[in-house]
Order: sequence, then C-alpha cells, then structure tokens
Amino acid sequence: MLVLLPLLTTLATALGCVLAAGRPRLQLLLSWTGLSVLLVCAVALLLQVDNGGTLRVALGNWPAPFGIEFAADRLSASMVLVAALMGVATLGFQMSDADPASPDDGLYPLIHGLLAGACGAFLTADLFNLYVWFELTLICALGLMVRRAALRDLEATLKYFVLNVAGTLLLLAAVALIYATTGHLNFTALGLAAQHTDAGMLLPFVALLLLALLIKAAAFPLFAWLPASYHVLPAPLLALFAALLTKVGAYALLRMLGDVFAGSPAVLYQALGWIAVLTMVSGVLGAAYHWDMRRILAFHIVSQIGYMLLGIALASPAGSAGAMFYMWHNMVVKGGLILIAAMVFRLTGHYDLRRIGGLYAARPWLAVLFLVTALAQVGIPPLSGFWGKLLIVRESFIQGQAVWGAVALGVGLLTLYSMAKIWMEAFWKPHPDPAWQPAQARLAPAYAVVTLLAALALGVGVYPEPFIALCQRRRPDAGEPADGTRRRCGDLVVALSLAGAGVRSEHGAYRAAAGTTATGGADPHGLCADEPDRRRAARLPGDPDTGDDGDRHRHGATRNAAASAGPVTGRGNGGVDPQGVRTLRDPALQRTGA
Repeated sequence: MLVLLPLLTTLATALGCVLAAGRPRLQLLLSWTGLSVLLVCAVALLLQVDNGGTLRVALGNWPAPFGIEFAADRLSASMVLVAALMGVATLGFQMSDADPASPDDGLYPLIHGLLAGACGAFLTADLFNLYVWFELTLICALGLMVRRAALRDLEATLKYFVLNVAGTLLLLAAVALIYATTGHLNFTALGLAAQHTDAGMLLPFVALLLLALLIKAAAFPLFAWLPASYHVLPAPLLALFAALLTKVGAYALLRMLGDVFAGSPAVLYQALGWIAVLTMVSGVLGAAYHWDMRRILAFHIVSQIGYMLLGIALASPAGSAGAMFYMWHNMVVKGGLILIAAMVFRLTGHYDLRRIGGLYAARPWLAVLFLVTALAQVGIPPLSGFWGKLLIVRESFIQGQAVWGAVALGVGLLTLYSMAKIWMEAFWKPHPDPAWQPAQARLAPAYAVVTLLAALALGVGVYPEPFIALCQRRRPDAGEPADGTRRRCGDLVVALSLAGAGVRSEHGAYRAAAGTTATGGADPHGLCADEPDRRRAARLPGDPDTGDDGDRHRHGATRNAAASAGPVTGRGNGGVDPQGVRTLRDPALQRTGA
C-alpha cells in the first residue's frame, strides 16, 4: 500500500482543491497539507525500499502479469521524493511577490494533477499505464499554460501541444506494437518475453518507443517545443515544469533501456550516445546566444538532458548511476536558478540581461545564492553537479568513448560562459539607470526556498557518498521481494513461447523450465537482477559478447554442451531447453517432437 500512497495523496489533493473552488484559503491549506503528506510518504517509501528492496502492488489483486502493477525501487522512490520536494518549493515560492502565478480556481488542482502524473509515471510497472500518466501530465501542463489566455500564452501552448501530442501518438503506437509482438505490458513480463522474441522483430518497435520518449525528454532534434513555450510561464510553474516534465521522459528512457529492454542491440545505445552529444551541444549554443534569462535557462534544460542521455547510452552500472544522480541534481539546481531569475526580475523589472545590473551591491545574499547554484550547474567541485558529471565523463573515457567525454567537458565550459554572462550582467556591472533602486517586494518566502535548494546543492556536493552509494545500489536489491511475481511471469512467458512455436512438451520438462525461470537467470526488469552489468543482464552464461569480439566458437561449444545435457523438445526454431536457460535457434541442436 505504501507504493500507492504518493499517487493517492496527489490525486486526493487535486480533487479536494477542485471541491474547494471559490475558497482560495481552503485551497491553499489543502495544497500545503497534501504536499506535506506527499513528502512524508516519499521519504518513508525511499527508506523502505532502500532497506527492504523493491515494493510491488497489483491493482485488483490480479495475478502477474495481468494486473496493473505499481513498483517502487530505489530509482522510482528517489524520483518521487525529489518531485515532492520541488512541489513544496513551488508552493512556497508562489507565496512571494517574485513573478507568482495568478491565483484562480484551477491553479492548485492542476499543480497537484501534474505531480500525480509524474509520480504515476515514476511508480508504474506497466507500459500502457506509463502512457496514461504521460497523458495526465500533458493535460495538466496545457491547462497551466493557457490559464491567462493571453495571445503569447496561446501561441506557446500551441507549440508545446503540437510536438508533445505527436510524441504521445508515437508512444501509443509503440505500446500497441510491442504488445502485439510480445503479448505483454508488464515491465517484468516484457523483459522476459523480449528474451524469447527475435531481436530483429522487436528492434523497430523499441526504437519507436524510444523516439516518443526522446520527444518527451526534449532531445535533439525534437526539443524546439521547450524553449518556444517555457519562457511564458510564471516562475513557480516554470521551475516545476523544468524539474518534472523532461525528467519524466529521461526517467522512462533509463527504465526502458536500463531495465525492461536491457541488452537491446548496441546500435540503439550508440545512436542514443550521439543524440546525447548533439543535445548537449545544441542546447548550450542556444543558451549562449540569448540574453533573456528564461530562454537561457530553458536551453540549458535541453543541454543538461544530454548528460542524462549520455549516462543511459553508456549501458553500464556507472553510467546509469551517473544519469540517476544527475537527474536529482538537475531537478533541484535548475529549479533554483529559475526561481533566482524570477527574484532578479522582481527587483530590476526585466529578464533581459542588457537592461539590468547592480544586484551584487544591492542584494549580496541573492548574489551568493546565484553563485552557488550556477557553479553547481556548471559542475564545479565541491557542488552536486560535479559528481554527476564525474561519473558520466569518467565512464565515457573508460569505455573508450573519448569523443563523448570530451564533448561533455566542452559543454561544461560553455555552460560556465552562460552562467558568467548572467553573473556579469545582472550582478556585477552597475545598473544602466544610475537612479535605479531595487523594488520593494515580499521576497522572504522566495529567499527561504532558494536558500534551501542551494543548501541541498552544496550539501550533496560536500557529502556525496550516501547519494552515490544509493545510485550504485539501484539494481542489486537487498533481497528478492518479487519472487512470486517473477515466477508467475516466467511461467507464462515460457508457456506462451512453447505455444507460439507449436511445441508439445511433457509436464516435467515444462515445470523444470518454469522453475529455472523463477529462481535463476537474468531479470531484465533490473529490479531483481544479480548481474551488475546491464548489457550482460540480458545475456546468459555462454552467450557471445556481441559488444566485444563476438566469439562464435565459444558460443557454439557452450550450446553443444547444453544440448548434450539432456533431451530438448521443440520444433522449428523455437525450442526451449529443459533447464529453461534460453531459446535454442539452431535446428541441428533440436530434436523435434510429434
């Protein structure tokens, strides 16, 4: 039940705010209550998962893999916690005078609906359910963008809608095609079924799924919707969008390529690596071109997504840990930078850097807060961004991807240029108007929120060990809490494989195959896997390492040994060995049945 509490809390809060329409004080009270409960539930969930392993719940008590399942591992629980934290930051900043969203009856329900969509996407273990939560986030995001109904808001909403709805349609098509190919939507069952499905048949559909998620994550060349729409949002909503929407897409990519379809053909990881490089470069160049702080930071959202994609593309535990750590860091730091830009706007009256200045002398504490968060964004030690980039760049060079690592370092230098431009123009230089004085405004809540976010960036940077260790423990769980789920999924996948190949096996051989699936082998979902290397998690002992030299002689010898271990039932190219180890595709090794 703990798995569902974050989702139920956000949905109940959204419903309560709808029922409290016309009573803004009650809506605000319900919002604070709901976010406080969400934060407590998220902390409890992460502690439970870190100590006891993956938690699962299937709605309606349906047996796996038929029920709609929700699962919380260290990755999903930590993402829910950071989302809750950014929700609290958004609501706290909304209470200040620094570019707040205009209050109306729809503001708080839509904010909590957006949080519900993000939490649902983080916790779901079902592919179609993932699509549903993406839809909820899209609807709430569109509602928040059109609230003011100004021409510029409607134009930005249209740009946001067109590309995102295209991604939604591609996502739905990919879900349908993958279901038609494998017969499953449950993540664990999908990973097991992928091992019994021809890689060439599944590759186009997985690629289509990744394309849809890349649109959601604002990756090159499909990121134009983000800088064309985000800049019209009020600061609290812009910070929430920056923290959640693209990160849900990046999370889904990590879940698909890191767990569900781990061991996909190397071409997918290579393509994702080059997309990551182009995303980093195009985003940072766009930021260097602009003078509006909102556009600069919007392009940096794109650029930083590239680092997350690069960590995923490295297809290793260190790369995945770096991507996970960098997602946390970016959600906090990017939100902090956007909120600081709103405070600058409130004090000076402009987002355009060419028309402002003098804030270092007028508001030195704000200058310090910007310096901390900006250097964290660049990746300067001892701040949080340094460790995420270190994990990713180091792994790039270890794997021989020197170009990827060098580009990541170069993009860091260009990020420093953008942050230095904001520092020099907004804080260091004198204001263009000699008679300028900072505007008087209620900024105490804004200072409190931004100080908290900057302290997190500094604290995680100074003491990163527990956070890095949590990332490195993402997949090898402390126990095997999902044995029953895994056993039922394994039984069903083996049975469907036998039926699809037209095989009639004896009861004892089938039980042996199903039993081995339940107790050994690789868990492509990544929640119960014992093998630390993500590519090897989808291969089995004796399979050739196609990512290295592809020694087919060793592979043939292993298969001959497996064939001599006992009789094999099967016909055509779909036989299953009695140990349930893998599908044998060599007709010479099969003994056909009746």
